[in-house]
Amino acid sequence: MAEKFLSEDFLLQSKTAEILYHEHAAKMPIYDYHCHLPVERIAADHRFDNLTQAWLAGDHYKWRAMRANGVAESYITGNASDYEKFAKWAQTVPFCLCNPLYHWTHLELKSPFGIKNKLLGPETAKEIYESVGEALRTPEFSVRNIMRKMNVKLVCTTEGPLDSLEHHKKIREDGFEIKVHAAFRPDQAMAVEDLQALNAFIDKIEAITNIEIGDFHSYLEAVRNRHDYFHQNGCRLSDHGLDTAYAEDYTDSEIKKIFDKIMAGKELEVAERLKFKSAMMVEFALMDYEAGWVQQLHIGALRNNSTRLFKVLGPDIGCDSMGDLAVAGPLSKFLDRLDMDNELPKTILYNLNPRDNAVFATMIGNFQAGSTPGKMQYGSAWWFLDQKDGMEEQMRALANMGLLSRFVGMLTDSRSFLSYPRHEYFRRILCNMLACDVEAGLLPSDMGLLGPMVEDICFNNAKNYFPMALD
Repeated sequence: MAEKFLSEDFLLQSKTAEILYHEHAAKMPIYDYHCHLPVERIAADHRFDNLTQAWLAGDHYKWRAMRANGVAESYITGNASDYEKFAKWAQTVPFCLCNPLYHWTHLELKSPFGIKNKLLGPETAKEIYESVGEALRTPEFSVRNIMRKMNVKLVCTTEGPLDSLEHHKKIREDGFEIKVHAAFRPDQAMAVEDLQALNAFIDKIEAITNIEIGDFHSYLEAVRNRHDYFHQNGCRLSDHGLDTAYAEDYTDSEIKKIFDKIMAGKELEVAERLKFKSAMMVEFALMDYEAGWVQQLHIGALRNNSTRLFKVLGPDIGCDSMGDLAVAGPLSKFLDRLDMDNELPKTILYNLNPRDNAVFATMIGNFQAGSTPGKMQYGSAWWFLDQKDGMEEQMRALANMGLLSRFVGMLTDSRSFLSYPRHEYFRRILCNMLACDVEAGLLPSDMGLLGPMVEDICFNNAKNYFPMALD
């Protein structure tokens, strides 16, 4: 039997799957509506010196695998040379068999670098490092040209309310044909767990907006000012990283008093924290609704579990995991509060714990609107679920309990410019899943039905759903 790993028919287990992928999915552009790319590198059209800088820097997926493989921290986030770090990653890759990192690693070497017949390991590390590094240093592989090679049409990077968006402005001024938008990420505006950091944020937003903040009303005015600023600079969606949904009952007078305590640096009770977060989430959603934005809720991460590494390295270094807080009740209450007054914006829900798949797939059905197809979206398999089983289970839940045909599809959620093959990975999995149902007699073998559905999920649905123009 011919080698199927990384062949043109990788993950495609039938002729039907091959047709759906090669004739429909593969040709569709990429609409990457959620990522964490460093936008300053797009503005500068940065060129990487080597594969470590392009591939390993900031990639907490790889960092976790390296730690699990017994690699010392000096070779992960420490002072080892770039090649020493890459060599340790290359030693780790063979131990990633059955982990999606093994697939992603080789898909990213195949496209855009054309490395098809070599597996990364200790024996091939130096050759691959040198050949890819030589390519990366040429203009052909600047970050903008990598995006062009991968047929990207739009990306949305994630930025906090204090960001100047200067890099987004420069990209537009340059006339770069690939649209680069910001997504508004206001998590720090409600982070009452650290009053010192929250008050520092309040001081900074006060200075940026020239709005004197003395009470909750003026604080909201300043946050709205930044929301408006983002809108003026092309932003049309928000993003929120939550451990669970927040939907406590509260009164205006309670929130005013809680904010006064925050300003005074007085520790809040647990109930006060929950009320404040609940109030802020409602206010964020109302801002999004009034501006015609999409809100994204990423729910379920338990962050910074290792105090040891957090003290040394800070957040986002690969020490997060799935949480298991109750979510169905508060999520329903939060959405319903907005929906009752017809002020619920378009919303995408992402769960991190797979136990919540059916909860989220059914939750979106409660708040759909007859005027907007797919207004409420069950978002693509996220983070730890961003692998073959996770993607299939997310799509099966959506297909069984909603409309898979209206799904806005895949996103990279990545800090790496080499992560675009994740869209290819998703598309192959989608096509194979649908083809399996055709082969089992569960779907008609009708390319006139299935082909457009695949194209819509890969690109068209996102293009039509989000209010960011491509021209």
